[in-house]
Amino acid sequence: MADREDNISIPEFSCLLQTDPLLRKYEQDFKRRYELLKKQLFLLEEAEGGFDNFTRSYRTFGVQRHSDNSLFFKEWAPAAEALFLTGDFNGWDKFSHPYTKKEFGKWELILPPKHDNSPAVDHNTKLKVVVHTKEGERFYRISPWAKYVTREEKSVIYDWVHWDPPQPYLHIHPRPKKPSSLRIYEAHVGIASPEPKIASYTNFTYNVLPRIKDLGYNCIQLMAVMEHAYYASFGYQITSFFAASSRYGTPDELKQLIDVAHSMGIVVLLDVVHSHASKNTEDGLNHFDGSDSCFFHSPPRGEHLLWDSRLFNYSSWEVLRFLLSNLRWWMEEYRFDGFRFDGVTSMLYHHHGIGTSFSGDYNEYFGLHVDEDSLVYLMLANHILHTLYPDCITIAEDVSGMPALCRKVEEGGLGFDYRLAMAIPDKWIQILKELKDEDWNMGDIVHTLTNRRYGEKCIAYAESHDQALVGDKTLAFWLMDKEMYTNMSSLIPMSSIIDRGMQLHKMIRLLTHGLGGEGYLNFIGNEFGHPEWLDFPREGNNQSYHYARRQFNLLDMDHLRYSQLNAFDRDMNRTEDKYGWLAAPPAFISAKHEGDKVIVFDRANVLFIFNFHPNNSFQSYRVGVEAPGKYKIKLDSDETLYGGHGRLDHNTEFFTEAQPFNGRSNSMLVYIPCRTAIVLANEEIDYCY
Repeated sequence: MADREDNISIPEFSCLLQTDPLLRKYEQDFKRRYELLKKQLFLLEEAEGGFDNFTRSYRTFGVQRHSDNSLFFKEWAPAAEALFLTGDFNGWDKFSHPYTKKEFGKWELILPPKHDNSPAVDHNTKLKVVVHTKEGERFYRISPWAKYVTREEKSVIYDWVHWDPPQPYLHIHPRPKKPSSLRIYEAHVGIASPEPKIASYTNFTYNVLPRIKDLGYNCIQLMAVMEHAYYASFGYQITSFFAASSRYGTPDELKQLIDVAHSMGIVVLLDVVHSHASKNTEDGLNHFDGSDSCFFHSPPRGEHLLWDSRLFNYSSWEVLRFLLSNLRWWMEEYRFDGFRFDGVTSMLYHHHGIGTSFSGDYNEYFGLHVDEDSLVYLMLANHILHTLYPDCITIAEDVSGMPALCRKVEEGGLGFDYRLAMAIPDKWIQILKELKDEDWNMGDIVHTLTNRRYGEKCIAYAESHDQALVGDKTLAFWLMDKEMYTNMSSLIPMSSIIDRGMQLHKMIRLLTHGLGGEGYLNFIGNEFGHPEWLDFPREGNNQSYHYARRQFNLLDMDHLRYSQLNAFDRDMNRTEDKYGWLAAPPAFISAKHEGDKVIVFDRANVLFIFNFHPNNSFQSYRVGVEAPGKYKIKLDSDETLYGGHGRLDHNTEFFTEAQPFNGRSNSMLVYIPCRTAIVLANEEIDYCY
């Protein structure tokens, strides 16, 4: 193999080495991974006529209606002795409709149309696959390729429902162009209402999309769409991979949601879970053919001990067919614009990140502990997605810091567009939990916000769904806690706790937005300082929906200060949209003053100034800036509109002096009140983004 690797050429490997010469030591690892990818692509060409055909297998597996209205059923169940189809259509006869066994563990069945030439199985009627094992057992299963599954109110098990509407939804609006600055609104359809119930796709379309558009987000990351039997799993224990969750409505209502988002210029990403699957058997993939493997590795390799779930066998041809076709299905059928891949760290390593702290030593990312089957699967997925859909966006949830995760496959990378900057929210929570305001370390904060691999784009966020879950609290609740219940009225003076919380909430978000990455993410409701935490109905809380909702009603009460935080979030996004700092190279940090608690940096010819000092305001404070000229305030966290104290005059013009300062060619004098962040732009520069 070593000789073969020496002959392998990664087309643009030199580009990767230019950004990180230390990776040359691991050239053989990169070559081996790239060789495995090329081998898979070659085999796909040989056996399936290429990846385009292979990834459309949802057109042949599961159930398909042919032009003559006959129905074609196909499954992969290599360990099964026999397969039968049963359902409403045959009075639940367990033996009347056997599948025919084909090679490679495939099973097929054709149902001719009825006498009136309509399909043998009606739209919206129930089906089951009956699996007979070699041991003589009989199981009732849902097709892994089922496109719609529902659960009756009293039942705990989901049913496979044949979805073939007479007038399917047709998308009207084209996909928006891929944004250069990605501002992501992470959302969960089921909690997107103040009412204590599961909210719907339609509610999201009509009541939430306009809010997202107004806030200036250009991307929505939808969680918990792939069907999951257990609502409290937050959508991370998938049971039906091709089915959009029916608890929020129909497939057509999800298609309309995405279509309307596209009409607003908003791209929509799916939170895709290919790292593991639910252990459910009756309504999941587990033991589909009666064996403990099929789609998964046999135990112990095929089980995740912490998640209590099953792990895919990424070396299996049919598993690749299933997962790659799944990505294609969501892109084609629903017109999603890309994916946030969940649990990438678990996929990349045989140890799944369990009990492992990553120090950044490169030996942690190469060697026998790396699961190259799943790593090559991710390379393959990204290669196929970006080849078929050049504007497709893929984001990796990886805590390990794997080098080249977000470099092109042609360079030897894994091909993701972005990775989540997962250390940033942890840092903010740690600071709020452990430190007094006067002990905040400006250098430590800046280091966390800028500590990312050069040339690999990051999505920065101050908090996501992880920080809102029960056991933790939103940033707003860490800052203001129980006073949010009594002191959020703008009709009364702010208490010291509310004042501190309001100002720091805005400053933390703007600093993360400006310094932390090449994209920004906000979790639904946190833009206006949503109180409390998130907890789904479960036995431990008497199946309550009280914390499984987003209280947009708080935002709509003008006398409450939530609307002030919302207005700041909106104007922060709109300011970025005008000046484009997320699409610009990393910031130049000219000041991180521990005594003054001041951070100053410029990015995209925009100057950011933060004064975190709880008491001290600074008159005639010198700040460095690169571009000379006249500067004016474009965003001010202290504005009264945002719940600030209105201490800055926005008509003030700041003129630079040719006095180098803190590594910048020019400087100027500014007034920065305590606990205030301001963004200044040069009036003499034409900002074209």
